[in-house]
Amino acid sequence: MKNRPKYAKAAILVEQNKPLIIDNIIFPDKLLPGQILVKVLTSGICGSQLGEISGAKGHDPYLPHLMGHEGCAKVLDIGDGVTNVDIGDKVILHWRKGAGIQSSPPKYIWNNKELNAGWVTTFNTHAIVSENRCTKISSNIDNDLASLFGCAITTGFGVVENNAKLKMGESVVVFGAGGVGLNIIQASSLHSAYPIIAVDMFDNRLELAKKFGATHIVNTRKTDFFSEISKLGLVGKLDVFIDNTGNTKIIENGYEIISPSGKLILVGVPRKGKNINIFTLPLHFGKKIIGSHGGECNPSRDIPRFLNLFEKEIALYKELITKKIKLDNINEGIKLMREGDTAGRILIEIL
Repeated sequence: MKNRPKYAKAAILVEQNKPLIIDNIIFPDKLLPGQILVKVLTSGICGSQLGEISGAKGHDPYLPHLMGHEGCAKVLDIGDGVTNVDIGDKVILHWRKGAGIQSSPPKYIWNNKELNAGWVTTFNTHAIVSENRCTKISSNIDNDLASLFGCAITTGFGVVENNAKLKMGESVVVFGAGGVGLNIIQASSLHSAYPIIAVDMFDNRLELAKKFGATHIVNTRKTDFFSEISKLGLVGKLDVFIDNTGNTKIIENGYEIISPSGKLILVGVPRKGKNINIFTLPLHFGKKIIGSHGGECNPSRDIPRFLNLFEKEIALYKELITKKIKLDNINEGIKLMREGDTAGRILIEIL
């Protein structure tokens, strides 16, 4: 394997609800067909990783394992059959399937045992990733912007385009204004929705939401959400309610306030065992509940199209990045995210 590192530094999830372990992992001797060796340049920390750590989906049978699913990287080597990227290319690393081979997951060694890793991981200095989790981009694209296309931007824009299918002038509530939520707000603004109501518990996120296109903001720690929606005359008339929290009460509230033909879009995932309680009859007459899986985004098709908006400065991204940290400080970044001290995305600089 050309340019093969013997070791890489990585953040490892060893036990749920515990800090990640920073340690060296050992790489395999060669790449398998469809695998790509990359040097990770930057990575975002997504809310879904917080859920992984806390066990939101229940018992994790793959522990210990590597983490991270949005990043920017440079290709160091390619395995047999790879045709979409070449050595030296800059790529976006993403968890949604794109073009190319879905390879076998890499087999690293840690503590003299095999370490689990999926088709892409980004909380490591180097990684072996599947071809279909890489999308080639111009070397001129800013590393920070590129990493956000691994999830935050593509999920946010995909939710609006593919799940909500938002139309001009439609009303939308976005509950949860983190990294994905801010891009849902931005995409809603680009689609000329009105009003665009951002809801969160933190003022710093809501102030940022206004920059991204929110026409109204609601802090649920200070204001009753239903009262504010009532003032706008949207109870029973709202076109789209998008939940990023996974909170079952919020999901139930969203279902109640959308119109008879409205859409409830579920981006956040409730913890295992937490169920919603709704009256289902309206579902037979036009009301819809739609579960989103990364906004159903196709990275190979959608990333070049969305990138154009950012290159032409039609869409924002620098404002989304509220803190940069080193890999050694990843647990500090995770703590800040949990406490709401960061409004947008925390990026890990791994250069």
